[in-house]
Amino acid sequence: MPQGLIAFAHRLPVLVRFGPMVLLAGPLLSLSAYWLGGERALVAVVLALSLLALAAASVRRLPDPAGDPADPGMRRLFLAELDDALLRAEAEGMGTGCIVLQFDDAATLLDRHGRAVQTEVIRRIGERLIDALRRGDRVLRLEGGGFAVALAPARRLDLETMVQLAARLQAVASEPVPSGGVRYLVTCSVGFCLGSRMKGRGGAALLDAAQVAADEALRHGPGALRAFAPEMARKHADRDARRAELEVALDSGQICAWFQPQVSADSGEVTGFEALARWNHPERGLIQPAEFLPSIAEAGLSERLSEVMLFNALVALTRWDRAGFKVPGVGVNFSNDELRNPRLADKLKWELDRFDLTPDRLSVEVLETVMATDDQDVIARNISALARLGCRIDLDDFGTGHTSITNIRRFAVHRLKIDRSFVSRVDQDREQQRIVAAILSMAERLGLDTLAEGVETRAELAILAQLGCGHVQGYGIGRPMPFEASSDWLAAHRAQPRLVWNPTDTGGQRGAGPPP
Repeated sequence: MPQGLIAFAHRLPVLVRFGPMVLLAGPLLSLSAYWLGGERALVAVVLALSLLALAAASVRRLPDPAGDPADPGMRRLFLAELDDALLRAEAEGMGTGCIVLQFDDAATLLDRHGRAVQTEVIRRIGERLIDALRRGDRVLRLEGGGFAVALAPARRLDLETMVQLAARLQAVASEPVPSGGVRYLVTCSVGFCLGSRMKGRGGAALLDAAQVAADEALRHGPGALRAFAPEMARKHADRDARRAELEVALDSGQICAWFQPQVSADSGEVTGFEALARWNHPERGLIQPAEFLPSIAEAGLSERLSEVMLFNALVALTRWDRAGFKVPGVGVNFSNDELRNPRLADKLKWELDRFDLTPDRLSVEVLETVMATDDQDVIARNISALARLGCRIDLDDFGTGHTSITNIRRFAVHRLKIDRSFVSRVDQDREQQRIVAAILSMAERLGLDTLAEGVETRAELAILAQLGCGHVQGYGIGRPMPFEASSDWLAAHRAQPRLVWNPTDTGGQRGAGPPP
């Protein structure tokens, strides 16, 4: 009888899979045993079936790679496997570890091909990983589309072996996935941690360490691979603390919009403002965007920042209207994260309706590098939808990217914002003048408005006006200012709108601004 139980144990994975049918056959097996072998055979079969049922109840099945990653039960089972692996490895002098794979372009796959394709691709990759692993290894699908792998204890599982294994899984996951006649190519970054670094700390700590390493790999991707090191955890903790500080700053109004004026080169009248992010830190004072915008992006808060800037801009427009100032519109920069929101056009329409503002008073500023996107990309569809809604589309930093004329027409671009690198010293550099003149000539033929950024001197103002630039913006017109200061600036400019626009006046120094 012990040999029979051993045979049952070897077949246990199959029996567990078909467990219900096997157990339903229990009465038939018992009756047959009694008929053929008497009471002793009956007792033996009943005992064997009981042991089988207990074993089946205790076996942890491999999580379905297409299962729900948010299911806490899956995660508990996976962590239990890691706990067991760590205990066995320490007791038997063996090695174990955890590997986390994160896709570099999961958002792009979702944007371009939809949720169904993304789910199918991830499911197929999960199946590949399972096929590439040993029977005792376990796979868990993570939120966001990645996978974690718990390695069963093995001898000679050192750093070099882990690197080779992680690279092999990375290669397996990165192979093209055929689906519906199309081959989808995704890449992943991988992080791992050896169990020996987590002695006595348990499976949850091991998974967290591998996740930290994978996050570090993702930051240096695509296709990067990183082993866990203690300093990574400190950096991760610092980033978490910085994210918490940024969230408080965004929610409390410390980070808000300042407004830089834009004026007509022809009449000197205000034609709008650009909303620019500034952080008024309670201890450090005013922090410039170059210091905190990279941290905003790294913390995944770009979309939240766009929401704050949009709200501030629409509030400013309504307040200027009530104060009697004629401000045609405000330009707001939208991050790639915000432009990937499939409901962006509906969201903006709702916000504009809430403030009783027409869409043409909102200028959506899009970087030239963003505009050069694929036809099927959700960003491209959103830009087109915003143009149809009636928002003005400003192509920012024009001249620094590779936007085609076809894209300019397809997205109904309203205005080209000439990058400051072409504006600086345009009054002194003949080559700069020829470049700006060529841009203005093209814009005129395409029926596009133009705005020159970074104007600092009266001489630059004069030459841009002579060349036919439609609008200007820069320190020579007005520095970015909090909303509370904008009313005084508007009142002063309304009193003397052409003070800086005398075409015969080419004097002035860089950095000179309008009168107080």
